[in-house]
Amino acid sequence: MMGGGLDRVKMALTLKFISAAHKPLLTSFPYKPLSISSTNVSYAIPTNLTSCILPVRRNVSQSFALYASQTNPSLASASVSDASPLSGVEDALASYILGKKKATEVAHKVWERIVREGDTVIDATCGNGYDTLIMLKLVAGESQLGRVYGLDIQKDALENTSSLLEQSVSPNEKELVKLIQLCHSKMAEVLPEDTLVRLIAFNLGYLPGGDKTLITEPQTTLEALSVAKDILAPGGLISLVVYVGHPGGWQEWETVQEFASKLSVENWNCCKLQMLNRPMSPIVILLFKKC
Repeated sequence: MMGGGLDRVKMALTLKFISAAHKPLLTSFPYKPLSISSTNVSYAIPTNLTSCILPVRRNVSQSFALYASQTNPSLASASVSDASPLSGVEDALASYILGKKKATEVAHKVWERIVREGDTVIDATCGNGYDTLIMLKLVAGESQLGRVYGLDIQKDALENTSSLLEQSVSPNEKELVKLIQLCHSKMAEVLPEDTLVRLIAFNLGYLPGGDKTLITEPQTTLEALSVAKDILAPGGLISLVVYVGHPGGWQEWETVQEFASKLSVENWNCCKLQMLNRPMSPIVILLFKKC
């Protein structure tokens, strides 16, 4: 598929995330601001995780599906199915495109479609603890069975995370989090035997507010991803936000992209969100493990 055909497919891929209400805003742009591409599959949204996620409510994607079927049948099939784990993230993605939400907020919305109360999840790079807190809110519940493992090699990061949790959640909820000073490449060592993980999240770069010379490294990140794919439960997600605006950032991004591109189509669906005209913006990578 060449030329205009490929452009139409990419536009359909963008529009299927977004409600009809946002469509006039996007189609009026003189330039396409966002690249949403798949690194190892054809241009399609993953819909094969229906047996692995909770049922979802009707949402704005249905309105777009109806609109598309009446105006352009080729777009109707590109809309997000209610059974898709990405159903419900359209508004967050539209806000991201329009500069009103951060890349991390889009990732968090996807997590909400994957993670359930009682799941085991890993924050592979705690940083200041904001992802750890979001994960805890997703897995915590009356069952007290959910677990969050938070890793970071910097003591300051773990102290910041612990402080945030103390301010934000109850003591019982905080008990569900285990913070460990350890390289993310060794994450399997902290898990009980035979534990499978629903979500593994990475924020790659340096600690915000910390020493910018201390960064995640391509080699240990590659090792961590290799471990993550083995301990991830079917229907689970590896989520990465890769910051590229610092020395070494692009090299790490290239390592992540190469890893994702080599995952088998039979077992994985892999995609990325990347701003084209802001090359230093963080890049979101989502790796779905099929059921």
